[in-house]
Amino acid sequence: MRRRVVVTGMGCVSPVGQSPAEAWKQAREGCSGVGPITRFETAGLPTRIAAEVAGFDLGDWIDPRLLPSFAKCGPNIQYGVAAAVQAVRDAGLEVEKQVDPTRFGVYLGSGEGAQDFHLMMTVITESMDANDVCDLRRFIELGLQRLDPEIELHQEPNMLAARLAGLFHARGPNVNSLTACAASTQAIGEATELIRDGSADMMLAGGSHSMIHPFGVTGFCLLTALSKRNDDPTQASRPFDRDRDGFVLGEGAAMLVLEEFEAARKRGAKIYGEVRGYGATSDAYRITDIPPDGNGMARAMQLSLQDARLNPGDLDYINAHGTSTKTNDKVETVALKTALGEAVRAIPVSSTKGSTGHLVAACGALEAMFCLKAISDGLVPPTANYESPDPDCDLDYVPREPRERKLRTVMTNNSGFGGQNASLIFSALGDSAGR
Repeated sequence: MRRRVVVTGMGCVSPVGQSPAEAWKQAREGCSGVGPITRFETAGLPTRIAAEVAGFDLGDWIDPRLLPSFAKCGPNIQYGVAAAVQAVRDAGLEVEKQVDPTRFGVYLGSGEGAQDFHLMMTVITESMDANDVCDLRRFIELGLQRLDPEIELHQEPNMLAARLAGLFHARGPNVNSLTACAASTQAIGEATELIRDGSADMMLAGGSHSMIHPFGVTGFCLLTALSKRNDDPTQASRPFDRDRDGFVLGEGAAMLVLEEFEAARKRGAKIYGEVRGYGATSDAYRITDIPPDGNGMARAMQLSLQDARLNPGDLDYINAHGTSTKTNDKVETVALKTALGEAVRAIPVSSTKGSTGHLVAACGALEAMFCLKAISDGLVPPTANYESPDPDCDLDYVPREPRERKLRTVMTNNSGFGGQNASLIFSALGDSAGR
């Protein structure tokens, strides 16, 4: 009998709310967190909208005495710290009293910090005269004199995991796996495996990312991946809809506390659900394209079902990757049919990215949190802005309105550039089907 893994704490910072309760309320109602970009001047860009986190203050979540140590950290670290503090508090943990630090680890799928080259250029060029403008050697010389090495250090993707380990005295496994948009789903799955095999008793798992900066938005514009619905931002992210024209870049963080079931029960922890299944695959196809048959996505779903010892018909809801791009939504529909067969026709499928936008590396953890909330509330969240059926996307996508339904077992799927695919299955604790 392998060790069972349960979720006992959750936290998030998102475009639709800065707590699980607030974010879930907005997502289940199909509300949008998308608006004009306010972080930088967007004139000249074909896309000028994003799903930004508004009104965030790290001081709301940590001891004010710690704030100076985070002053040079970008939003990817600050969001992640706030989400992690929420999750640990939600789990009711007094870490130093209740947790063996050598058995407590961190596994994240978090993105790099904001590469604020605009600020870098400003800092350097302020010291340059007209004759220096095209002198690369002078540019480098001034950069070495004026740039802050601590800011550069905090751009590294593993810095959030390191910060969280220090904050919570977590001396167990510490990993950050940046596998694009599958990253935080994969992190939750791999953290589960560490508890199952006895390498840890408790893991803080999730992700954080912000690419809403000039180079992030410009890069996705060059890939022609973003929606250009600048005049109607709240309607721009429309997964599976016939009139979708690309995804909307979002940002934020979500974290889960995972525990070995018997230990969680012994301490009287509140349990949101059990991690029943996990599957991960690679397309080994192209960097930005998905194979038309969606075989990698399909295999990840099948592996998660095998791991959970479940059949397709045991699923009550699927939270799809559903990015709102022409290709992803079409191919994901094919993959769902391949993986689940005719059973998929009876399973509601929705994408909460219609509300939140696409949080890139952090999207999977936020969507895992929504799945657990859906189980708790018996409510399927809708696909916001789904209005016009696409013949290539012909499943039950739960248009616009939430749907009441008893949910015992749910699946969430994500895939990313590079061909990574990950699938998770969560069950209500009382559900023993297939065990």
